[in-house]
Amino acid sequence: MDIGTIAGLGLAIGAILGSTLMEGGSLSALISPSALVLVIGGTIGVTIISNGLKECLGLPKLLAQTLRSRAYDPQSTIDRLVQLAQKARREGLLSLESEIADIDDQFLARGLQMVVDGSDIEAVRSVLETDISFMERRHSVGYTIFETAGGYAPTMGIIGTVMGLIHVLTNLSNSSKLGAAIAAAFLATFYGIFTANVFWLPIGTQLKAKTQRETDERSLCLEGILSIQSGDNPSTVRDKLAVFLPPSVVAKGAAGGEGGGEAAAAQAGSSGG
Repeated sequence: MDIGTIAGLGLAIGAILGSTLMEGGSLSALISPSALVLVIGGTIGVTIISNGLKECLGLPKLLAQTLRSRAYDPQSTIDRLVQLAQKARREGLLSLESEIADIDDQFLARGLQMVVDGSDIEAVRSVLETDISFMERRHSVGYTIFETAGGYAPTMGIIGTVMGLIHVLTNLSNSSKLGAAIAAAFLATFYGIFTANVFWLPIGTQLKAKTQRETDERSLCLEGILSIQSGDNPSTVRDKLAVFLPPSVVAKGAAGGEGGGEAAAAQAGSSGG
């Protein structure tokens, strides 16, 4: 479970409600069922119009993804690819078939299977790049829904406020309730801004960031697979994939393990011949 999402949401809501209490306000003054129905229902309705019913029915699944934590460790992926490169250099590309069953990453396993099957390097590149492209397209549908809702929610809040003010202006004779009626009218704007900036847009941004991380991970695997297929030395494979790491990590690895890495690469190169 992604603790950061829950903690961030709790902090944002807590800060808003806490500031209300610190100003001497009442939490009950922030409750307006009619405004909430208008903003939430209206936002979802126009989002369905924009993105389609089929896509919007996947909202519960998308929300579950925001609570699911998936570690992205490019260093371990690079280490795994370098090990595969060493095995391929020693025993040939066909020896990688025994490793495929132990690989959880379907993208990496698929690419290695194509290499073992003797596919042309350009064919491997084309298939895997297409896979990445369509993955990005599928995921973009998800975060676009939340971005669309985040754009419409404040507008729906303004509509609710205008409707509330119209109701107030038609009942000016009851001056004793005028202040409360105006305050209630502005709750719709509050709901629109609140849901957009605490719920819809942050979730959309998070889903987009997760898509980018998965794209980076698959691009790393793609470069590693092609390098292995080309018969590159394991040290060359590591150097090619180092661009996917932050500079600080690359510098630390170069300072701490340069000697051992070169020795292992030289041994793999001499035995692979």
